[in-house]
Amino acid sequence: MKGQREIIVARAVREVRDGMYVNLGIGMPTLVAGAIPEGMNVMLQSENGLLGIGPYPYEGEEDPDLINAGKETVTAIRGASFFDSAESFAMIRGGHIDLAILGGMEVAENGDLANWMIPGLMVKGMGGAMDLVSGAKRIVVIMEHVNKHGQSKVRKACTLPLTGSGVVDRLITDLAVFDFTPEGMRLIELQPGVTLDEVRQRTEAAYTVAPELHNGEAAVKGGAIG
Repeated sequence: MKGQREIIVARAVREVRDGMYVNLGIGMPTLVAGAIPEGMNVMLQSENGLLGIGPYPYEGEEDPDLINAGKETVTAIRGASFFDSAESFAMIRGGHIDLAILGGMEVAENGDLANWMIPGLMVKGMGGAMDLVSGAKRIVVIMEHVNKHGQSKVRKACTLPLTGSGVVDRLITDLAVFDFTPEGMRLIELQPGVTLDEVRQRTEAAYTVAPELHNGEAAVKGGAIG
């Protein structure tokens, strides 16, 4: 049986298309790189100055000078390029990144994202998240649906400091997939084996249900929630 992260990553990789320039946030989003189908032409960008990230190196073959934004050792694919951080952020701020897949601590029903700090805990910095949510063409957030205390992370309003306001295009959790539209938050897909009741019970945010709601490969009847 797949774990929560495997379920989320397997769904997130379906957001990636051939020819895209993609930025993967630190943590769970980095796992998407290893799930991209063989033969798909995707350029992974890291805000610390690398375009063309390859797979993780084998043990013993790590290069300590070759890291991603999360300070993990990586490899570079053929044709990769290296540049300074200013050039990297110019790519992001200039709208040249097709897709950013980011982790989240909370997402609100209006598309607000909180993913960079928890007050009272040590924070090394905001990284590139604030630039990514304002500069990338499409923002997909991936996270567990509830926190370790069983509280919903899909909220009416974020309680943590915001990374960006109204910036999320799609949210993928271990329970469901939501889109954010001018009409509000919409449930478009259930993860395999998940029911509408489960999502309803674990979601604080108000949302509507797409007329054709997918659960794995099957479509089920949609409706309105709260």
